[in-house]
Amino acid sequence: MKSWSKKIYLELPKPSEEDHRPLQERLTAALEDSGPFRLEEEAAYIRMRPAALQDAQAVCTQGDFRVTATVGFDGRGWELLKLEPGDTTGAHYGLCADLGSTTILMELADLNTGEILGAESIFNPQINWGEDILSRIFYTKDQPEHRKRLQRATAQGFQTLIELLKEKTGVDTFSCPVLIVSGNTAMIHFLLGLDAFGVFQTPYAVQTLAPDICRGEELGIPINGFVYCCPGVENYLGGDIVSGMLATGIPDQEEISVFLDVGTNGELVVGNREFLLAGAGAAGPALEGGVVHTGMRAESGAVDRVETEQGRLKAHVIGEGEAKGICGSGIVDLIAELFLNGWIDLRGKFREEAPEVVRIPGREEEEAELAVEYAPGLYFYQDDIDEFLKTKAAAMTMVEYMMNLIGLTMDDVARFYVAGAFGTHLDKESAVTIGLYPDISRDKIISPGNTSLKGAERLLLDRSLAARAEEIVGRMQYVQFGTVEDFLHLMVAAAAIPHTDLQRYPSVVKRLKEREKNS
Repeated sequence: MKSWSKKIYLELPKPSEEDHRPLQERLTAALEDSGPFRLEEEAAYIRMRPAALQDAQAVCTQGDFRVTATVGFDGRGWELLKLEPGDTTGAHYGLCADLGSTTILMELADLNTGEILGAESIFNPQINWGEDILSRIFYTKDQPEHRKRLQRATAQGFQTLIELLKEKTGVDTFSCPVLIVSGNTAMIHFLLGLDAFGVFQTPYAVQTLAPDICRGEELGIPINGFVYCCPGVENYLGGDIVSGMLATGIPDQEEISVFLDVGTNGELVVGNREFLLAGAGAAGPALEGGVVHTGMRAESGAVDRVETEQGRLKAHVIGEGEAKGICGSGIVDLIAELFLNGWIDLRGKFREEAPEVVRIPGREEEEAELAVEYAPGLYFYQDDIDEFLKTKAAAMTMVEYMMNLIGLTMDDVARFYVAGAFGTHLDKESAVTIGLYPDISRDKIISPGNTSLKGAERLLLDRSLAARAEEIVGRMQYVQFGTVEDFLHLMVAAAAIPHTDLQRYPSVVKRLKEREKNS
């Protein structure tokens, strides 16, 4: 593996009257003559800060000048990070993380074997300053102290994960010489303490898309080494998507693939080894359970599955306890069941005569609203459906626009990747039924999981992929969906269930007929 760090066992010549070179020179010569550096393709320097030399003499004496040096790559060359007595090359570890707006996930890897030793996740501490990214951007706009506050909170989140991984694995994670971070453009700005307003405001001139490698201590992350952030493409197309390209291998494949990552924003890549067309735009939080009256994250108490049993809705609850709300996968199932049962029409509007549809009295001057009770005491309202359909329409219109732009149809696509936790837990049939996924062979629909983290993992284990990531960024042609004139017009057609053109969804038509026959 071409790692970002090396642990090299050295047997140093002891100082003598004939050889009284300084210890720094002695260490540098031994490292340069070692196998790992002789095998390096690029010319490399070896830097030794005074801090790294402070205990070096004592360590050499303790180990009888048999020592292990840990060196880290700073983007251009190598730096001595740590010296230990004896041979400790068998204990060589690194960290990688997905810095999401809601959750931060981190893995610990054995850099000798490539094995993932442990993984932990926490809610992003930035949530204290806004559930959504835009709130955090406005919180930090023209407020240097607020930016520092958010940066410190982000660094503290990383520290918590490092501590949790140490407890889980017994590895001294604070000594790790490298941390690879993948995240969207706004998240990386917050991590670095930069003004993220350029992410939101035209002309979208952000502070950086490819930040230099920096020491963990510069960011308040307590590791003895360097932090590398995966480069991004544009304001709404960040390193998490580039990392996803590394994870799926789309840029290396002959066949054409579609890569869709839907959250508050929707990011899309269509291409293969010949071309990469990318775009991003607002999708909306409805797919993650946001803006729904009883929506929640996919955690204990959330309804994550809905089916119809003997003409009644039946909900499955995460943790098997009392239902507290509904998450994204449950919403997709629920809307699919409402449609297949004929309780809502193509526009997603409730049919008042449907047996399960009830009218909920409004509060104060609000009008009564139609709804269904999907779990005891929990209702899904008409405006919940309306909001969700806007979100799914935005996501699928991105795909449709991009395919039309390059003159392709879904018949030309070999794989349709739906990345992230949302895609992982979604029922394919339900997603096709409501028009969130295209009606293609289900084998082509792939849920690769957290590709942002998987790409960061690949980067951690192979430093040469950093150059590949830069190449991918350079190849991508970017479409800003927010500037597409007829985008909203296209969304109108995609807002229907599954679409205004039912011929695009033959399997859904078939399911409707089967449900009618059995009812």
